[in-house]
Amino acid sequence: MKYTFVWLLLLSIFLPMAAQSPKYEVRAVWLTTIGGIDWPRSTKADEQKQELTATLDRLQQAGVNTVMIQARVRATTIYPSSLEPWDVCMTGQAGRSPGYDALQLVVDECHRRGMECHAWVVTIPVGKWNKLGCQQLRKKYPKLIRHIGEEGYMDPEQPQTGDYLAEICREIVTRYDVDGIHLDYIRYPETWPKGRRTTPAAQRRSYITSIVRKIHEAVKAEKPWVKLSCSPIGKHDDLTRYKSGGWNARSAVSQDAQLWLREGLMDALFPMMYFQGNNFFPFAIDWQEQAAGRIVCPGLGIYFLDPREGKWTLPVVEREMHVLRQLGLGHAYFRSKFLTDNVKGVYDFAARFDEVPALVPPMTWATDDVPAAPRQLSLDETRLSWDAVEDGSGAPYMLYNVYGSLTYPVDTDDPHNLMAWRLTSTSLNVLPDRYYAVRAMNRYGREGEAVQMGSGSEPRHKPVSGKQLYRVGNGQLRLPRPSTLDAAYIVVEDMQGRQVCVLPWTPAIDLSALPDGFYQLRSIGRKGRNHRMGFLYKRQEN
Repeated sequence: MKYTFVWLLLLSIFLPMAAQSPKYEVRAVWLTTIGGIDWPRSTKADEQKQELTATLDRLQQAGVNTVMIQARVRATTIYPSSLEPWDVCMTGQAGRSPGYDALQLVVDECHRRGMECHAWVVTIPVGKWNKLGCQQLRKKYPKLIRHIGEEGYMDPEQPQTGDYLAEICREIVTRYDVDGIHLDYIRYPETWPKGRRTTPAAQRRSYITSIVRKIHEAVKAEKPWVKLSCSPIGKHDDLTRYKSGGWNARSAVSQDAQLWLREGLMDALFPMMYFQGNNFFPFAIDWQEQAAGRIVCPGLGIYFLDPREGKWTLPVVEREMHVLRQLGLGHAYFRSKFLTDNVKGVYDFAARFDEVPALVPPMTWATDDVPAAPRQLSLDETRLSWDAVEDGSGAPYMLYNVYGSLTYPVDTDDPHNLMAWRLTSTSLNVLPDRYYAVRAMNRYGREGEAVQMGSGSEPRHKPVSGKQLYRVGNGQLRLPRPSTLDAAYIVVEDMQGRQVCVLPWTPAIDLSALPDGFYQLRSIGRKGRNHRMGFLYKRQEN
């Protein structure tokens, strides 16, 4: 392993662009609700919704394809739970309803943007001893909660802890169309009492694994396609040549996370690798070598870019992301606000690094089934349509990925050709001058064969009557004069018809902040008339 590490380290320094952007890669972010630190500051429902959707827009534009939203905070929730009270972040008052379901909102908005949504569940800690969440849980289960310092913790050595946490996860999975359950702090607290009667290390690991197993059984019994993951300490254990410094998952806090992968109890791991140098690269390789064919997506400590938190520079994060891609691993940002605030330019780099879209890796270990190919793919001017495919897995719907290129047949293994993904509809507005292919994808992320449009005997590079293709040059979109276009506003939409921005009409509109890609362009006239102008193509000029 030492030679692998040396090679990767040299490659990360001298050949930072060596790894091609892959078709499959997890690009995740933790959206934290505790203390409102990534949450909208307003306690008004309408303003919260607006801020949340704006945050998800920013994450989508940075290439994020997986959002982990903190749904259970400290024995409190951001959804109307039958088991625990509302968290204080919703209204400023614990236990008070905000009048809407924030988890449902985030699930729906993530899916509208082609992103997975994982419900992040904090497990063992239940908050301050006298706060509402801990208080109510202590009343229900007086012998279940341990008092350590000012905090309350569920006792991992009590069988009831696993039963209760499994019910929390079951409640979420049955009520929400989440793509994953993400367990946080599934371990012994570092402040757990020690002494002569301390539970042996192997037994401690067994207790935590028992909790994981109960949650796994509860989740998979309801929806087997929902991924179960956790965020272990970033170093699994001491390595032969690199020590963990006494802070690791397996020996220090009893998280036998690599065992959970091997035994199929976890579909994915998001190790909290908030380190750099020799504390990062060798341990990243260890996670990759022990992945057991599952997903591993190391968490990056981008919060250290903030001078108030640490002294990291952007190249630290850049090197780590390049090496993770070379290893075939994903990357997750902790936390979302440091990313969307573009601390030290991290958002700008992330948007460039993940400019080419990627799908979440399929759960090949969970099913051998793949969908059939759609039939009757047709293009009516600018509307691409195909027949629905039945999903025999028991999931409520099938997903579709659309690929387009100037050559026939369309290469559906090339992520550059991905134009839309995780669609639930069977039609899409597209550019008229391309060949297209569509692949059905089940909820396990497994794609079927592609259906290609046409025979390729005739070139597709034909403009559709009245539909112009506009191009952005030097960040500027130049439009016809008002005498030929009655327009008060210009509306930019993505290819799925979702509004990206609305701008007042001027002869040259600044679109330098618009991410590269294809868009639809509409105008709104002075009398409110909506006119479809055509398509917009923007690509960064070198």
